[in-house]
Amino acid sequence: MSGHIRRRGKASWELKYELPADPVTGKRRSKYESFKGTKKEASKRLNQLLYERDNGTYIEPNKVTVGEFLNQYLLDHAQNTVGAKTFERYSEIVEKHLSPALGTLKLKQLSPLHIQNYMSEAMKSGRRNGKGGLSAQTVKHHYRVLHAALEKAIKWRLIPVNPARAVDAPKPEHKEMVILTKMELATLLKAIQSSKYHMLIFLTAYTGLRRGEVCALRWSDINLENCVLTVNQSLERTKEGGLRFKEPKTKRGHRNITLPKTIVQSLRKHRLEQDQERLKLGLGRDNKSLVFANPDGSAIDPRNVTCRFKEIVKGLDITKISFHGLRHTHISHMLMDGVHVKVVSERAGHSAISVTYDKYCHVIPNMQQDAAVLLDQSIKDSLV
Repeated sequence: MSGHIRRRGKASWELKYELPADPVTGKRRSKYESFKGTKKEASKRLNQLLYERDNGTYIEPNKVTVGEFLNQYLLDHAQNTVGAKTFERYSEIVEKHLSPALGTLKLKQLSPLHIQNYMSEAMKSGRRNGKGGLSAQTVKHHYRVLHAALEKAIKWRLIPVNPARAVDAPKPEHKEMVILTKMELATLLKAIQSSKYHMLIFLTAYTGLRRGEVCALRWSDINLENCVLTVNQSLERTKEGGLRFKEPKTKRGHRNITLPKTIVQSLRKHRLEQDQERLKLGLGRDNKSLVFANPDGSAIDPRNVTCRFKEIVKGLDITKISFHGLRHTHISHMLMDGVHVKVVSERAGHSAISVTYDKYCHVIPNMQQDAAVLLDQSIKDSLV
């Protein structure tokens, strides 16, 4: 059973192909699909349809449901293009939210109103335990997953337009970023001097490393002579694979960070203590070993870092921040101290300077005021 291509216009084609006979009536089933593009592209599309038919993966566009399509999107696209942790989040959103609400609808019948109603209901009563609605930020994540999937449905020629384009994503309320003052940071570091997490927290507070980045750091990533730290990987936990190392998400995530000499001195002391512990266990010095590890050299679970940090902060008279708040604190302090935003952005590993501006705009007004004061003094000096 083959297919045929027939010209319908200057760059328009009709694809005809045969499906297996109807199992009940035994009648032949001919299918047609309109295609716009070159003849070579039309031929490629026809070959794809025939391949799917012959391998049992073909789904008739008019019959595929939203649920069937989302599952296909996860397996055939998302699983191969996003990280394991991100794929888990996508799968959870589809399985627990999008499919139960929209899954039975035919994909071609999905309308902007369906999507709008879904988001409204999710924010009103979307919690799976029945106790209220989901936050606007959470529903916005749902919208993004659905929108991206429907964009792929267009490329797969399952639908002509993306109905999510006609719907506005929820706008989460702006929450002021919580950071420590320099005095509070000093209080924190002084209180944990005897803790095994002291060096890990100390380094994070003055480099702005993400939790997964600091947990994945190896001695081979640190040049103590030149006072430079290189971010090469990150550590994450997934439900299926457990702890796993991964590459930085973006090119700018792979970066060099210059270290203060005080940090370098503390790292030298930390390595000496770690080497002594390894010798007690019969292990030699290994440049590939993790900077922060369990006694046996295995990776520290990032979740344990979060839990321990929460306990530490809870017992101190300082602003209650999360472990990620140390990153926000470092970046904010650099900006407030007048470090150029481009340098801060590179040090933080943001994908673009605009990300730094957007996330830390609360710091910029202070910088503007400082600039005005300097300009005022400059004007006065020029008039003397």
